[in-house]
Amino acid sequence: MGPTAWRHWAEAARPKTLPAAVIPVLVGTALAAAHRTADCGKAAICLLFALLVQIGTNFANDYFDFVKGADTPARVGPRRAVAAGLIAPRTMLRATGLVLGVAFLVGLLLVREGGWILLPIGIISIVCAIAYTGGPFPLGYNGLGDLFVFIFFGLVAVDTTFYVQAGGLAPDATSCAAAVGLLAANILVANNYRDAETDARAGKRTLVVRFGRKFAVWQYALSHIVALLCPAALIIHGYRWPVLLPLVLAPWAFGLTRRLAASREPAEQIALLAATAKYLAAFGVLLSAGLILGR
Repeated sequence: MGPTAWRHWAEAARPKTLPAAVIPVLVGTALAAAHRTADCGKAAICLLFALLVQIGTNFANDYFDFVKGADTPARVGPRRAVAAGLIAPRTMLRATGLVLGVAFLVGLLLVREGGWILLPIGIISIVCAIAYTGGPFPLGYNGLGDLFVFIFFGLVAVDTTFYVQAGGLAPDATSCAAAVGLLAANILVANNYRDAETDARAGKRTLVVRFGRKFAVWQYALSHIVALLCPAALIIHGYRWPVLLPLVLAPWAFGLTRRLAASREPAEQIALLAATAKYLAAFGVLLSAGLILGR
């Protein structure tokens, strides 16, 4: 496989979305460090599993959105490998199975570290990676994509990372997981906001399609507000002021919301999608530092 082909696969992995996989593991590990149970080896396994599931989801999305007609060469967002003719549909489907198969094997290492309770969680995560846009009831086509992201890239990813290292759960993990999940879902909101017209024509009933762009702006704004309030809740659990470090991002969150509401051009909305992912990354880094410094 030549350099051009590698670039096509790297593009299909959608690197701008990968903070949604990395940040939950970072925050979960910082929580474990705050509880003095952090384990770099276990964290690395969690990170590899999360990245593989994210990439597998992106590959599946590339394939199924093409098959269902949501992605065409005329789409306004970043090009999709199958729709653009860069990767054959059957090849993308095989790659999806390969990546998620490797994710399952990595997940077995987590089961060894954290117990059999993690096996159904891992299986459901992998199944939902396909069910997001594939299967008889694709979540993303029925307005459940945002909930899927909140649960699996927030609650499940953060709590599982913490559980594997700490051997149990803790109340402070809920606040952190909720914040991360809301901001990860905002990446999807920005993406669906841009694609509302093409999604509607393809029968993809995202929340933006169902309730309109004004609803999407409110959802985006409220997710930012609640996420910024979550660190304050950690004060109740005995953390000191450094845990409030993410609050310095409030002006950025306000600016992103204003940009979303005012955006009209696809190029601007593509840039906003990348900025939303960068915001999640910055929030996760500051929250992680606050967890460790504020304990």
